[in-house]
Amino acid sequence: MITRIRDVRKAKGLTLEEVAMRCVPPTTAQTIGRLETGTRTVSVKWLNRIAAALDVVAGDLVDLPLSATLPVAAIIGLDGAVAPTRLMTLVPPSVPAGAVGIRVQAAIGDYRGGDELWCEQYGPDRFARALNRDILAPRAGGRFAFGRLLDHEGDTLHVLPLGAGQRQVVIPHAPWIAVPLRLIRGL
Repeated sequence: MITRIRDVRKAKGLTLEEVAMRCVPPTTAQTIGRLETGTRTVSVKWLNRIAAALDVVAGDLVDLPLSATLPVAAIIGLDGAVAPTRLMTLVPPSVPAGAVGIRVQAAIGDYRGGDELWCEQYGPDRFARALNRDILAPRAGGRFAFGRLLDHEGDTLHVLPLGAGQRQVVIPHAPWIAVPLRLIRGL
């Protein structure tokens, strides 16, 4: 199997040793190097272990025909823009299983027209994790509510829409919510 472990590791600016120490349980830099070069077979268990160490999903480490990277031209910090001291790349995100999208047509809250939101779906058992975050929730009749999750009581949600002067919406028996994970915005 051809992997992108080295590409992702370098894109994150990590050494073999740093990745090895981040693995649970820790391993050696030599082992990570062998997995990167293909001199040691990469099992699904190893892919998951290294993905967790690199803070990516395992699918990001598999070389697919259409996968690409973007070279980093500059790093912007408090002192302005500087060239990277070593080769760095950005790895495009993969779409998580079960994800849903939201397209913003008109500006509302912090969002601009044309924005796209990539969201993860949560069931009622995970609603508490989305408190004080923006969410999309289904309502009766094929409608939706989008706004800040203020509170929940079991599967009943209290959502404050983002528009000025809007009133709180109570949604009983919500089967799921979608929580934005990534904002895609053209400039």
